[in-house]
Amino acid sequence: MDLVEDDDGGQVFLHGMLVYVWDAGEHAMRRFVAVKLWDMKTAKIAEIAAAFGVHEDTVWKWHRTLNSEGFAALSSDKPGPKGGSKLTALVITHIQDLKKKTGLSNRRIGTQVGVSEFSVRRALTLTPPDEAAESPVVAPSATDPVKSALSAAAVQEELPVLPAPTDRTSERMSASFGALTEVPPAFAPAARVPLAGMFFALPALETTLLLRCAPKVFTGLSNRVYGLNTLLLEGVLRTLVGEPRAEGATRLNPTAFGRILGMDRSPEVKTIRRQYQGLVDTGKVPELMSLIAFERFAADNNPDTGLLGIVYVDGHTRAYEGGKKIGRLHSTRLKMPVPETSETWVSAANGDPLFMVMAQPSASLVSELKALVPQLRAMIGDDRRMLVGFDRGGWSPALFAHLHKAGFDVLTWRKGTTGDVDDALFSPENYVDEHGTTHTWDRVADTEVDVLLSAKTGEIMTMRQVSQIVPRTTRTGTRQIHILTTLDTQKTISTAEVVFRMAARWRQENYFRFGRERFALDAHDSYASGDDDATRLVPNPAKAKAKLVQDNARNYRDAVAGTVTAAMLAINTPAPGAAGIRITNQMHNDIHAPLLAAETTAAAAEDAYRQLPARVPLGESRPGQQVLDQEMKRFTHIIRMAAFNTAVTLAREIRTNTRFRRADREAHNLVRQILKQPGDIDPTVPGILTITLDPMPTQRETAAVSDLCASLTDTQTRYPGTDLILRYAIKERL
Repeated sequence: MDLVEDDDGGQVFLHGMLVYVWDAGEHAMRRFVAVKLWDMKTAKIAEIAAAFGVHEDTVWKWHRTLNSEGFAALSSDKPGPKGGSKLTALVITHIQDLKKKTGLSNRRIGTQVGVSEFSVRRALTLTPPDEAAESPVVAPSATDPVKSALSAAAVQEELPVLPAPTDRTSERMSASFGALTEVPPAFAPAARVPLAGMFFALPALETTLLLRCAPKVFTGLSNRVYGLNTLLLEGVLRTLVGEPRAEGATRLNPTAFGRILGMDRSPEVKTIRRQYQGLVDTGKVPELMSLIAFERFAADNNPDTGLLGIVYVDGHTRAYEGGKKIGRLHSTRLKMPVPETSETWVSAANGDPLFMVMAQPSASLVSELKALVPQLRAMIGDDRRMLVGFDRGGWSPALFAHLHKAGFDVLTWRKGTTGDVDDALFSPENYVDEHGTTHTWDRVADTEVDVLLSAKTGEIMTMRQVSQIVPRTTRTGTRQIHILTTLDTQKTISTAEVVFRMAARWRQENYFRFGRERFALDAHDSYASGDDDATRLVPNPAKAKAKLVQDNARNYRDAVAGTVTAAMLAINTPAPGAAGIRITNQMHNDIHAPLLAAETTAAAAEDAYRQLPARVPLGESRPGQQVLDQEMKRFTHIIRMAAFNTAVTLAREIRTNTRFRRADREAHNLVRQILKQPGDIDPTVPGILTITLDPMPTQRETAAVSDLCASLTDTQTRYPGTDLILRYAIKERL
């Protein structure tokens, strides 16, 4: 069954054939068609009611009316109240006088006057007819955030509380027939809308560039009800309220969430998965991730400083617990080898993730850093220099030289034992970060050190070494830790900033922890898998076994040699009082026979170990090994990165532009409260979409959100896919 309605009327098609037609205004015929479709069992009553934009009970009442009273009884009556309005000019004036003189509650005033409490609230916002005639009404300026907020507060009582969502049936049908490429967002006035706080994420989401870059990459998409912006917006907002997986859509009210998306309902799980897979199948997901990173690098370009960029690189493993044959790697978090996949993440200086690449199984951070060099250079340009920070897992003097030659500076912890720096070189250092916070270190030294690049050639590389004296973690006393960087000795950045930038690498670890706990960073969003590259060279497992056999043979040989030495010493030492000793060749051979056998075994084990290749094709060592789907995971990473960066941006806005005293500790908690807070949606002012949030649980939080509203309104953010400028306000606590 297909229903198509427009301004001229409606049509119903069954199996592609036109069966019913009615003109605009023929309400009786329209209701008759709905009843007959139910009688013919062309669809369930719920589906028919949804198509005609009514409740199931309404279709049932039409059916009863048709059978009992006939076709004429289906004609529509006059909508609205049956009698005249009780709020006459006299009643309005009387209500306002009672409120001014007595201060009674709205309920008691309504009882005295004989109207409802809602009518009393409405009467208090109206102007008596005599005053309205004397003073003209001046509409608030749409460009003035303060007047818009006051206007929203003045009319909030007139907004209908959770009315039926806007009927989008005809637009859905048009999209299914190819007349629309997507159904555009549309908003209706509504009060007390659940999850209205989600609108507060939109200005911060704009800074992630996701909605700007995605249409540039995914072009020529097929006709769909939920467009690209709506689909991405749904994923980010759902993640922000704690439902990062597609199945989380079942735990959000589809009608309430649909109001936020400008739709009659939010997409179902099967729709989300199908459209995600459609985007992944285009093969353009890596291009989208690269474009977002490129745009962010371009936006952060600052020609006024010598150091134009700072990124942190680290590996992240995702454990797998299913039944597929996945390669095992050592997990530092679980402290044991488990089946898992590896990812290499690149984050900005403030810890915000920029992009990630799927690492080869069992690849080291050193090899991944080398592979990232061309991609980073393409993103930041040919002349721009960048500081790359990483932990001791990337320690490799050869890598340092490679990165420095490619135009990158290195920042990492020194690995291995090294001599201490003279205590006389240490002094206090201070650094003021981007938030105005002063960081102090009591004992820091800035020196130079020569790092050996190759033991064969003796080539060395001079690097800058910044050392600190810190307490020992396992026992009393202090120890020195050292930071190495290839930044020149002319101090492109200060000594204190080197220490701060190295410590700031933990912001990337914070993202891994936060994302794993709240954004399902390690979730397997696809059950698909593929065969691993059978020709890929991997460490030969037989080599490790042969190494163990060789070591055991050598140890046994050494033990036997000790026994033989002791036996030979015994026969060469005469007993006290003996005239002499006699050692025959047979005695010598008998004592050395076990040693000769052990040496032969050890030599054979060494020869077998040398003949085995160190690396063999994967198909030979572990046939049938699989890898998990990567492109779907990469796409969901893009959405979760955008959600994380959105939440962090909102938290920074609270810390810097509000009077919230606990912002340093509770900014993220406040963000989560805001996103789940109900509020009003008011699109009545042309070109403006006003969001008025309900008061927060406490006065200090309400005041902080009020400051945030002013800051977000100043951004002049437009709702994605529309020309509506977002304005924000919050109701005062009573």
